[in-house]
Amino acid sequence: MLTHAQIWTALDRLAARAGLSPSGLARKAGLDPTTFNRSKRMTPEGRSRWPSTESLSKSLTATGTSMETFVHLIDDPDRSSSHGVPMIDFAQAATDSHFDDSGHPAGKGWDELAFPGIADDGAYALKIVGDSMAPIYRDGSVIVVSPAATVRKDDRVLVKTTDGQITVRDFRNHPSPVVSDAEMEKALYLVLADGRALPGFEAYRHVVLRVPGLWWQIPFFYVPVFSRLVGRPLYDWVAANRSRLSSMMLKAEYKPQQ
Repeated sequence: MLTHAQIWTALDRLAARAGLSPSGLARKAGLDPTTFNRSKRMTPEGRSRWPSTESLSKSLTATGTSMETFVHLIDDPDRSSSHGVPMIDFAQAATDSHFDDSGHPAGKGWDELAFPGIADDGAYALKIVGDSMAPIYRDGSVIVVSPAATVRKDDRVLVKTTDGQITVRDFRNHPSPVVSDAEMEKALYLVLADGRALPGFEAYRHVVLRVPGLWWQIPFFYVPVFSRLVGRPLYDWVAANRSRLSSMMLKAEYKPQQ
């Protein structure tokens, strides 16, 4: 059962975690500064006075706190010192207004994700919307970024380029000396033992001839007419739509149990 004391205690903790007094929280939420004063929590007749849903909603919005986190504040005193992390949609994060010059979350538009146990006060979360990053990250996935973490080989790191684009990349101590990351973004590459790098269609053409299970495809890659009219156009289409096709395959394989 939710009590009068628990609600007011949670509001006090909400103010404390935002570095505010109860009156400071009310002022930040656009309310009368005395709204959350202790003198307002009981009527002159001694009856309990509860905070309104409007004042609670405005306080959560002003502090960027989710209802889930507020519920935790009711029973968990340690929650007043956090830990939730700011969260925003991945696409929104690319705009300059959502980060300060040091790369920390700033401005409006941030929600909060309950994430206990993280020691980095500068951590934040990005929510994936849509299938543009499938199959690695599917729609609804959440990436938690910790700027203070030590980067290790093969970690996935968040990178913001000088032109404002945000992307996720695998960290490698020794990038390929043969094929650049930019080239690999555009096409599959096969690096042969002699150092030659075959791109896209030529790479798959090389593989088809050497894998018995793919021999049925040889006409499409080696017979000039088939190669020109079918093989190369089909390969180019699959390559251009590989992320969407991978996402469709994953969805087809995943069948929720009734």
